[in-house]
Amino acid sequence: MARSRAAPYWLTAPALAVYAAFLVVPIASVALLSFHGFEFYGGIQPGLTLKNFRDVFSDSYYWEVFGRTFFVAVVVTAICAVLGTFEAIVLQRMGNPWKSVFLLVVLGPLLISVVVRTLGWALLFGSTGLVNKALLALRVVREPVAFMYSVTGVVIALTHVLVPFVVISVWASLQRLDPAVERAAVSLGATQPTVLRRIIVPLAMPGILSGSVIVFALAASAFATPAIIGGRRLKVIATAAYDEFLNTLNWPLGACLAVLLLVANVAFLYASNRMIERRWQAVFRESAA
Repeated sequence: MARSRAAPYWLTAPALAVYAAFLVVPIASVALLSFHGFEFYGGIQPGLTLKNFRDVFSDSYYWEVFGRTFFVAVVVTAICAVLGTFEAIVLQRMGNPWKSVFLLVVLGPLLISVVVRTLGWALLFGSTGLVNKALLALRVVREPVAFMYSVTGVVIALTHVLVPFVVISVWASLQRLDPAVERAAVSLGATQPTVLRRIIVPLAMPGILSGSVIVFALAASAFATPAIIGGRRLKVIATAAYDEFLNTLNWPLGACLAVLLLVANVAFLYASNRMIERRWQAVFRESAA
C-alpha cells in the first residue's frame, strides 16, 4: 500500500528535478542576486540589502519605465482580444479547405523568428518604408509618420506577433458551440449582432480571457520587439534590465528589475486565473440550469 502511494511521486520525480534545475534554481538565483549591493569599482558586494528596491521605487525614471511597459501590455492585450476574437469567429464559420488555409495564415507569424518579424516591421515603419509611402500616396498624411522609436510602432509590432495566441484560445472555445443554438436564437427573432453579443461572445469568454492572459504576460516581458522598434530611447522593463546586466554591469539592479517584473506578471496571472475560474463556474451553472 505504501509503495502504491509513493509511486506517483517517484514517477514525477524526474520531471520535477528538471523543472527545479532549469527554472526554480535560476529564478531563485536571480532573486537572491537582487538583494546584493553593487559598486562600480568593487562589483557585486557581499551581504544582503534592500538598496536596489529602494532605488527603483524612489526613482521616477523607473516608474516611467514600468508605466510604459504595462501601458503597452494593456493596449496590446485589448487590441489582440478584439482582433483575435473576430478572427476566430470567422475561422470557425469557414468550411474546408479554406478554414485550414486561413488558420495557417493566422498562425504564420508563430512560425517565423520574432527577430526576423520585428526587423520586417522596422523596414516597413521607416520614413521611406512601405507603410509611410502608402499613407503619403493616399494623402492620409502630409509627412512620414514616426512609427519607429514610438509606442505606436511597438504596439503594432507586438499585436502582429501575439494575436495568434488569442485566435487559438477563442477558436478552441468556439468548438463547443452548437450551431443549433444560433439558429434557435435567429428563429426567435434575434438579430446577428444580438446573437454575437448574447451567445457567441459569452461562450467564447473563457478563451478570450485565457488568450488575453497569455498576451499580457508575453507583451509585458517582451524584449526583441521593444528593443528593435522602440530603440534605446523607449525603454521597457526587459530592455532596462538588459542594459543593467550587460552595459552598466550592475547585475543586482538588473536582477531587481527582473524580479519586480516577474512579481507583477504573477500577480496579474493569479488575478486573471481567478476571474477565468469564476467565469467557467458561471457558464457551467447556466448550462446546468
